[in-house]
Amino acid sequence: MKMVISPAKSLQFDKQLPTTVQTQPHFGEEAKKINVLLKKKSPKELSELMSISDKLAELNWERNQVFQTPESKITARAAVFAFNGDVYQGLDAYTFDKKKIDQMQNQLRILSGLYGLLKPLDIIKPHRLEMGTTFGVGNNKNLYSFWKDKITKQLNAEMEPDELFINLASNEYFSAIDVKELNVEIVSPIFKDFKNGKLKIISFFAKKARGMMARHLIKENASTLEDILSFSSGGYSYSEIESRDTLSPVFVR
Repeated sequence: MKMVISPAKSLQFDKQLPTTVQTQPHFGEEAKKINVLLKKKSPKELSELMSISDKLAELNWERNQVFQTPESKITARAAVFAFNGDVYQGLDAYTFDKKKIDQMQNQLRILSGLYGLLKPLDIIKPHRLEMGTTFGVGNNKNLYSFWKDKITKQLNAEMEPDELFINLASNEYFSAIDVKELNVEIVSPIFKDFKNGKLKIISFFAKKARGMMARHLIKENASTLEDILSFSSGGYSYSEIESRDTLSPVFVR
């Protein structure tokens, strides 16, 4: 079983790490190529490109100027411990023991606008580049065009034909995969909460639930659809009534 999650805008590079093991990103050279282009952007241009504040634009301009690959272990951090958003709070990778960290490294993949596809322990530099950013690379008018074929081929190379592929990423990032070319079955869990008497997808809760689902699948050494449907963390449970089919299971709370 393999699963993909989105990265996070919020980063954490100071917290003590549970492991010293680090690996190199598969698409390190591609990330370097993108950074060469980002490095040419002024803070003002970055602000307009990413719709971010002047302060954030200045910070990311500084990051772009010192970016380099292959990354130094001193200035970089394993991706799963560097990202610090809602998904990663639900995943809570810092509390995994060595065995589960090894399993996470095998099962989990992180989609990235800069690095394309990351294993959890792949080291990354502080950066900001969302997949949906309209940023051309070479003959590619945007990051989707640049990454789609590369990411899809790499996922196919890593998975067995009968392996389940779990989509726990946002639409923005999952769109970087050419699903028609994937050689495996895709399961896309949906998380809904009751609000004002109705079931709704609430972004904040859904993001954290995706992380909790990833944690559940890693902890249970999951390999089947039944393992997915057994998810019950955070008060969620599988709803057969709300689910249209087994490949889009709905979990409600």
